[in-house]
Amino acid sequence: MKQTLYRLFEHQYLGRDEARRILHNIAGGQYNDAQIAGLIAVFLMRSISVEELTGFREALLEMRVPADLSEYKPIDVVGTGGDGKNTFNISTAACFVVAGAGYNVVKHGNYGATSISGASNVMEQHGVKFTGKVDKLRESIDKCHIAYLHAPLFNPALKAVAPVRKALGVRSFFNMLGPLVNPVIPAYQLLGVYNLPLLRLYSYTYQESGIRFAVVHSLDGYDEISLTSEFKVAMPEMEKLYTPEALGFDRCSEADLDGGETPGHAARIFYKVLRNEATSAQKNCVTVNAAFAIQVICPEKEIAACIAEAKESLESGQALEKFNTFLSINSSL
Repeated sequence: MKQTLYRLFEHQYLGRDEARRILHNIAGGQYNDAQIAGLIAVFLMRSISVEELTGFREALLEMRVPADLSEYKPIDVVGTGGDGKNTFNISTAACFVVAGAGYNVVKHGNYGATSISGASNVMEQHGVKFTGKVDKLRESIDKCHIAYLHAPLFNPALKAVAPVRKALGVRSFFNMLGPLVNPVIPAYQLLGVYNLPLLRLYSYTYQESGIRFAVVHSLDGYDEISLTSEFKVAMPEMEKLYTPEALGFDRCSEADLDGGETPGHAARIFYKVLRNEATSAQKNCVTVNAAFAIQVICPEKEIAACIAEAKESLESGQALEKFNTFLSINSSL
């Protein structure tokens, strides 16, 4: 690793196979925490290449614990994290809105590394017990259209670097990898990224993978559709800039989306959204992300129709019903 780090510090790039091998070595415990931190630092100082990202992704997928749920043709809604905005769990709430609209979801998540509350934090706050049992995951989808995969149970390399990521507290290339290594390899994915270069990087990567996708970015730096500014959406057939007003939403402020100081606070906001008791800004943000997820699955639908579906899921109580059923299934092992 020492020689590799020297090369990287001199602004050289890893080849696809080399990146793949390094991730295998990390999972095998061949590098110490300082070396892993050094590797993370490299990708904070310069952009990751498509070859590097693809090699890292291939390694993690090769090492994953398999979970075949392909018959459900599910979607995952996820952000890279690392935007520094400390929002409540918008993507996770959007997943339940999508499930409430009748679409299958397999959410892949983890504890927050750069924010107060990651998806796994908010799940635990509501009493969810994580499982790697495929039968249990299948039961969850059958009964409420959604299953949750806690990343360390399925990706041993992510588990191996969790203490280093938490200690550093900064975004890393593992933030970039998380959305790409859902072990189910879902048929559809809505991914939020924190800058435009990443939007293009992921678009290229997804086009190679064959996954039907949308990559979204709010131009003021959010890794989701925040409705605080204009936002860009890239799909296989188009790339388009939207304003909140053009979609019928008021703009909101950064404070409107804050997740609070503790996972408990973020979990309370999350639950109020699903109960349709949150602020308009909080509900609108979840609704618009769910709507674009629906459009990924149904590209023939206009976004206005997808927004109407998402609103109906939330306002009718279907999203909450799916969440409550999910809890009843997943609160015991």
